Amino acid sequence: MSLSFEGRVVLVTGAGGGIGREYALAFAERGASVVVNDLGGDIKGGGKSSAAADKVVEEIRAKGGKAVANYDSVEDGEKLIQTALDAFGRIGAILRDRSFARTSDVDWDIVHRVHLRGSFLVTRAAWNHMKNQNFGRIIMTASAAGIYGNFGQANYSAAKLGMLGLANTLAIEGRKYNIHCNTIAPVAGSRLTETVMPADLLASLKPEYVAPLVLWLCHDQCQENGGLFEVGAGWIGKLRWERSQGDIVRQKNQPMTPEAVRDKWDKICDFTEATKPVSIQESLQSVVNVLSQVELAGEVGANPTAASASASGINPTEAVGKKLPPTTFSFDHTQCILYALGVGMSTKDPDHLRFLYEGHADFSCLPTFGVIPSQAAMMGGGLSTVPGLNIDFTQVLHGEQYLELYKPLPTSGKLTSEATVADVLDKGSGAIILLDVNTYNGNELVCYNQFSVFVVGAGGFGGRRTSEKAKTSLPPPRRTPDAVVIDSTTRDQAALYRLSGDWNPLHIDPSFAALGGFKAPILHGLCSFGFAARHVLKQYADNDPSRFKAIKVRFVKPVMPGQSLQTEMWKEGNRIHIQCKVKETDAVVLSGAYVDLHPASNASPENLTQGGGLQSELVFAEIGRRIKDLGSEMVKKVNAVFGWEITKDGRPAAQWTIDLKNGSGSLHKGSYSGKVDVTFTVSDEDFMEVVQGKLNPQKAFFSGKLKVRGNIMLSQKLEVILKDYAKL
Repeated sequence: MSLSFEGRVVLVTGAGGGIGREYALAFAERGASVVVNDLGGDIKGGGKSSAAADKVVEEIRAKGGKAVANYDSVEDGEKLIQTALDAFGRIGAILRDRSFARTSDVDWDIVHRVHLRGSFLVTRAAWNHMKNQNFGRIIMTASAAGIYGNFGQANYSAAKLGMLGLANTLAIEGRKYNIHCNTIAPVAGSRLTETVMPADLLASLKPEYVAPLVLWLCHDQCQENGGLFEVGAGWIGKLRWERSQGDIVRQKNQPMTPEAVRDKWDKICDFTEATKPVSIQESLQSVVNVLSQVELAGEVGANPTAASASASGINPTEAVGKKLPPTTFSFDHTQCILYALGVGMSTKDPDHLRFLYEGHADFSCLPTFGVIPSQAAMMGGGLSTVPGLNIDFTQVLHGEQYLELYKPLPTSGKLTSEATVADVLDKGSGAIILLDVNTYNGNELVCYNQFSVFVVGAGGFGGRRTSEKAKTSLPPPRRTPDAVVIDSTTRDQAALYRLSGDWNPLHIDPSFAALGGFKAPILHGLCSFGFAARHVLKQYADNDPSRFKAIKVRFVKPVMPGQSLQTEMWKEGNRIHIQCKVKETDAVVLSGAYVDLHPASNASPENLTQGGGLQSELVFAEIGRRIKDLGSEMVKKVNAVFGWEITKDGRPAAQWTIDLKNGSGSLHKGSYSGKVDVTFTVSDEDFMEVVQGKLNPQKAFFSGKLKVRGNIMLSQKLEVILKDYAKL
């Protein structure tokens, strides 16, 4: 089926001869109404005549076509467009074709005025008309001299490449209005080339060998946008940029030197496995990758543009169970208050004062502050030290988060976090790394986090898709929410939240955010996480942080600072299912989420620690009898002191110490003044499951049900204590 331009209006500049004339004739032949623009100058840009344009108009009309002439300079862009509007009522396509022979430096301004500024003025005059009619096609005519350079044509080359840059930006800005802009670099005979090309070569470079490409690019069926094409002699080729993989030549906190550049020069210039960026985001992504590589891995030679990890880069057997270097976090009331402000608390709400004023009688730390001490394990580059995780850390996305508290967080102190790779899963399109982080206040376990991170493109290594160690997200009940809270974030919410330790410029720097494809800096996912958690805390726990047990969320979409967060809640016993949306767009940002609360109780922590009503108390009583009977023998076999912290409903309920190192052994209930070699934290229910053989201790450990600190290898000697569990 032939391409028709019936109903379309085409403006061709420089259409008095050569390629421009061919464009005008071809469009008219296929039904377009054509504005034939030509100043009528000579090949050096001098003079003015209407003859060239008039002649082409006569040719078109003689064949039954529709055309009008225009003799204005392209610097009078409004006049050109007005001619089209007066004659045909609209403007659909603009073709820029006008060339100058080599000129001296004195003519720089003339060349730029006609080529670059002229293209700008004509296009600007037509732009709003094209937007209003939701259609437009623009063809810029560049030159090989602009693409490759040419001796003696500095002014001409600069102007022509400038037209390509203009076209590329117009393609981006016009896309949503169905305005497409492409660039061609033709080789064809014209008034400009007839004096410098041999006659036989000129004959093979006919303008009619260029026009078909232009007609296709201008047709409404063609969706090409932002392309660059060389064309001539019946051949058409598309050009694109190519970039070497490059190399990083600096290290974290080290100066960058010219010697490092010299030593890496061959790699920098090696186009093996070159990339082909097609947008400024792709082009500048290497800078983002470099920042991440230097910060997270700190390795010279890391490849900033490499594809995500290959299958051979992931080895779960090596990685799972590996510990990351421990991190410490020192803080006082200032950090607690700053975090509360960062997740939207305000003195406008009297209930918030206990989290904002250190002099308040019940001054407390928000429960979700528990993610802050642990995040250093993710941000400090610890994962790069784990064998079996040879991955591109710039492709790591924060997918899900679980936080569980074992007691209310202190408002000051020094916390230590120990991270372990719990599991690595193969999702095909990527890998999921489960990172368990236990945070201690001295020897006391305060909270547990599980970071679920997705590594784009790192799948396909043949691993398992699921894990019993993962804290799973859960869908909400299928009914109307029991409660809904709407809370506005401020324009400065991300700027405020980042002061709690997440310094990623994605959340503050507009230019950096643009590299990631965002119109503006986005809110931290863990900030939305904090908003949703405090909504639940107020709605169902009267802002009592001791009622908070755990929270699980899946991050779905980003939030822009200033948008309103709508938290929908469904109460199911002590579990509150939540879903968080952006109110303005109805987009879900947190899904599969829930908050677990401790039941309201008048029981004091002191009463809970006595261990009354716990099943485990009977087991420890039996262990105590065994020690009395066989203590000396057990001491010889074990030679260690074991501490046990038993919890009930997430709160400390009892403390036991089994001393099988000193004397003939002993059992202690409550606080223990001596040194403990290894401490186990487990719920009363899970302890009984382990003792009865229903729950494998190793599985309990990797699923987070059994937490261990100290000399973990001593856990192998538990069998001596717990064997013959039926009698226990």
